[in-house]
Amino acid sequence: MASRRLRAFKRWMKSQSIDSGDALRFTDDPSLGIAVRALRDLREGDVVAAIPKAACLTVRTGGASSLVEAAGLEGSLGLSVALMYERSLGASSPWAGYLQLLPEEECLPMVWTLDEVDGLLRGTELHKTVREDKALIYDDWKESILPLLDSGPLKLKPEFFGPEQYFAARSLVASRSFEIDEYHGSGMVPLADLFNHKTGAEDVHFTNVSSHGESDDDSDYGDDYPDADITEDGNGQLIQDLDTNSHGNMDMECPPVSKEDPAVLEMILLKDVKAGDEVYNTYGTLGNAALLHRYGFTEENNPYDIVNIDIELVLEWSNSLFSNRHSRARVAMWRKLNYSGCVSQDSEYFEISYKGEPQLELMILLYMMLLPDDAYNILDLAVSTEQDYNLDMLLSEKDELREAPTSELSKDLLVTEGVCKALLELANIREGLYGPNSIRDDIEALNMCRCSEDRKLYYTLILRVCERKILEKLRRYASFKVEAFGRKKGFTRRDIRK
Repeated sequence: MASRRLRAFKRWMKSQSIDSGDALRFTDDPSLGIAVRALRDLREGDVVAAIPKAACLTVRTGGASSLVEAAGLEGSLGLSVALMYERSLGASSPWAGYLQLLPEEECLPMVWTLDEVDGLLRGTELHKTVREDKALIYDDWKESILPLLDSGPLKLKPEFFGPEQYFAARSLVASRSFEIDEYHGSGMVPLADLFNHKTGAEDVHFTNVSSHGESDDDSDYGDDYPDADITEDGNGQLIQDLDTNSHGNMDMECPPVSKEDPAVLEMILLKDVKAGDEVYNTYGTLGNAALLHRYGFTEENNPYDIVNIDIELVLEWSNSLFSNRHSRARVAMWRKLNYSGCVSQDSEYFEISYKGEPQLELMILLYMMLLPDDAYNILDLAVSTEQDYNLDMLLSEKDELREAPTSELSKDLLVTEGVCKALLELANIREGLYGPNSIRDDIEALNMCRCSEDRKLYYTLILRVCERKILEKLRRYASFKVEAFGRKKGFTRRDIRK
């Protein structure tokens, strides 16, 4: 039997012409939240839901549209204001039947306290990013939303537009909204955000379809959310993760959509699903740091997990062996040869893959840091006189090759004993950021933790454990190479460890 809030939502869907036919069944578990299951055997290509754009909450359809437009608020900021305004109306909102189904906020790190961020995310990829997010989002509220309380004909209720309410709305927009079209921009889409995520197991796809029956291009998911880097997933997929909340319901008509945009949204099956099975959506191929950042959960054994090593850690390692001048000169030469790391939010870093393999650009930088002065001077002279000379040629000369090697051969030649030892030291420096607890301590804590009891701790422990396992794989990768060099020199394993 459906829960009270689900029954209210179904009545509201019917009033808004949101149609899921006889294809879907919704379940509401107090501990797991809402899931969507197949009511009957479904086939690839079946349309399992049709949602009029007029039923979507956007900056165009919301009751605060004139205020949002006059204030020049766009993207996630404008949609958050639209959502807060509808919440302030309570049962009078045309979206009351939908809003009563949403949690007050999603459990994203952006809504955690600073103590929780510092304590739980220490050492992880998210720690610095989330602290920056919180500061930027608060600035958004202070600069763009606070002034609205003293102006405008809508007479906003301050208790619904404070910083806590904005953070809560922002978390919902970040984890649930998607791009509808050029006219509406990002929006909250009832029904569509109920599908749970499963990596690599997408059952449904979201698409735009003209009300005249002509198919438009698939709508790409994306939320104008520069603070938290939310715009990467271009798979047209929705976001989810539902908690509990129950309020009253009032069936009302939503404002009509523009006549220039007569379209509906459809959920279409990508593969067969048996009756009773859950129907899954997917948010794309994201690692655990991105999943926790954007959607508030992580997955064990996520094959898309990575660990980043900031360029500052590379400089820390280099300065422990060489002068600061040496380190800065080698980085400058590396850049002159058109190499760089990954860049995000003014931070440069190198990725370590799920298998523990370092990014090629990191290997090249370490190799250049360790170049003997005579070899470096040859390279420096060639670059300064604009000769056609690059690192591949330097590697070729090293092995007396006549032609510049391929990128694959270059990486193999970069794996020197010195580079591998540097990788070992970098792995240890990166590991030290997690604090005094060992990975075994984290694994033991994870085995004792229950998601239903402490969701934040549970998912951050998964993140920490997965990241630290990748660092273990990096150490094994580097150690194996170092031991191979030792065997060539006739050293024993004990000699190498000394």
